[in-house]
Amino acid sequence: MGKDANCGYCVEGDLLGAFGIKICDLEHSIVVLFKEQSHPGRLIVAYRDHVRDVTALSEGERNGFFADLAKVARVQEKLFNPDKINIGAYGDTSGHLHFHLVPKYKDQFEWTQVFAMNPGKVFLSDGEYEDMIGRIGGELLG
Repeated sequence: MGKDANCGYCVEGDLLGAFGIKICDLEHSIVVLFKEQSHPGRLIVAYRDHVRDVTALSEGERNGFFADLAKVARVQEKLFNPDKINIGAYGDTSGHLHFHLVPKYKDQFEWTQVFAMNPGKVFLSDGEYEDMIGRIGGELLG
């Protein structure tokens, strides 16, 4: 396991910045705020190393990664009070194991539907992103 020079989750910078903003590192993963916020509080949890799927992880690595995933989902529940969190893992294009954690709300966008990968509808100001990142990071690392 290692890093891939063509992967946004591995090298971060502009590649990651095209769709997300890194919030923090957890023990087995990185947490990324998805810039498109049609679903308030939408995050990505990506495995710390470049692996394609959970089948590439040992039992301990997998359990640690899923513990990070659950920790992030609990923070989303606390801060954003969704009716449900949809969790999706596709990775067809990036090739890096990651999950989208998408808070869903009964009276808002796409309730009862599969979430769109990038609906392109809601983007925040720099200050709003900073505030959201600060609140999420504070909960995760505090």
